[in-house]
Amino acid sequence: MTKHVLSRTLMPANLSLLAAGVTIAAGALLAGAPAFADHQGHRQANAPQAAQQKPATADAILKIAESQMGVTENAAGGGTPFHSWYMASQRAKETVARDGGSIQAYANAPWCAMFVSWVGEKAGARPTIGWDAYTITWAKWFQKNGHWGTQAKPGAVVYFSWDDKSTDSIDHMGLVKKDNGDGTITTVEGNTGNGKVEQRIRPTSQVVGYGYPQYNA
Repeated sequence: MTKHVLSRTLMPANLSLLAAGVTIAAGALLAGAPAFADHQGHRQANAPQAAQQKPATADAILKIAESQMGVTENAAGGGTPFHSWYMASQRAKETVARDGGSIQAYANAPWCAMFVSWVGEKAGARPTIGWDAYTITWAKWFQKNGHWGTQAKPGAVVYFSWDDKSTDSIDHMGLVKKDNGDGTITTVEGNTGNGKVEQRIRPTSQVVGYGYPQYNA
């Protein structure tokens, strides 16, 4: 497997960012689960099949993420189940309309965000986790909805930058498994430097911030 450099924007190479401040459409409202507002201040009503599931816990999210460890991209940097799922989703149409390009451009795009999106969908937690292919817009969605902070919590969505700690410099994202209490966190991530879903230990010095989905206790 050829190692690759992660794209800062984590968007398909031929997509231009036309609306960096546009927030994620929150998706279908889960019965009994809080949903964040979309960019118009409404809650989405077109429920997918996943919306019929019970609201997720952080433990359930992490178990789904860990079940995918070892899934590997192809030589072109794509070909995972997360790419094909995202390309077939309504969200892909929405992000192409927002950012330009084409759905096919996602086929070999950096996929850390698509992986977290897929996990949230499988857990029935899309309204509270969000879904997107662009890490920076996703982080700003958590910020706008008041679910952003600097404390590592199990199941939190973690955003990394290899350069500095500004939101606009975010390079990568994953899910927090635990705070190790020694200046590092254990995570589950897709699109690692090895082109896989892997568990990683990361220094908190690389963390820009955390998005906090509203899980069941």
